[in-house]
Amino acid sequence: MFSLLSRLGNVVKGWFGLGVSALERRNPEALLELEKENLRKQMAQYNQGLATHAGMCERLMSQVRKLESDERDLRAKAGAHLKAGNREAAGQYALRLQTVQRELTENKTQLEQAEGTYKNLTKARDVAISAAKAKLDSLKGAIEDMKMKKAMAEMSEMASGMISKIGGAGDTMSRLTEMVDEERNKAAGRARVARDSMDMSEVNLKEAEQSALADQALADFAAKEGMVLDAKSPAPVPIASEPLSSGPVKSMGPQATTG
Repeated sequence: MFSLLSRLGNVVKGWFGLGVSALERRNPEALLELEKENLRKQMAQYNQGLATHAGMCERLMSQVRKLESDERDLRAKAGAHLKAGNREAAGQYALRLQTVQRELTENKTQLEQAEGTYKNLTKARDVAISAAKAKLDSLKGAIEDMKMKKAMAEMSEMASGMISKIGGAGDTMSRLTEMVDEERNKAAGRARVARDSMDMSEVNLKEAEQSALADQALADFAAKEGMVLDAKSPAPVPIASEPLSSGPVKSMGPQATTG
């Protein structure tokens, strides 16, 4: 029974993991933001530890300053009692001076080591932050490049599908082209039949009537203006009131001799 439950739990975990992986693939930007947030939290925790270490360095520095002050004070007192002949008091101050000097040496060593550790931790933090930022920027660029390439691939696939559909047999555009060509040819045929079957006799008659009326009107006009129309040329010539000579009358057409 326990083995069956364990196997069922593994299956559920597997399904859940697959679902999470699918969500991550669909939205890599959210995963990147999550990593940025995790990095900020880690840096905050690291800075807290670094601040604690810096506080320890400050305490050691305070102790060193206090021991240095005690050292100067004890040295002065020991020297003063020694000059005054108080050997016992001078000895007590000298003994305390040795203890202070020993503690001062130890604290200075600890302070030096703590300061070195603090510098190394700060450097390690800066290096880690720079590396993480570079990796995040690289991932961001890769995500943008992936999105651009994915969009280009989708557009290329759409274009390929459009080309294959447009150029394929039985396509709507092909049928539309055939239908338009057929209707255009039919319209051209109807126009030709109508043109060939048109009765031009009446049109020619009207044209002849118009020409005759125009000639008659021109002859009337020339007669009123005293001009003579040549039979072959429509240009009128003025009629002289008195002939200048017994020669023939000239017109704008070829010369004719009167009998």
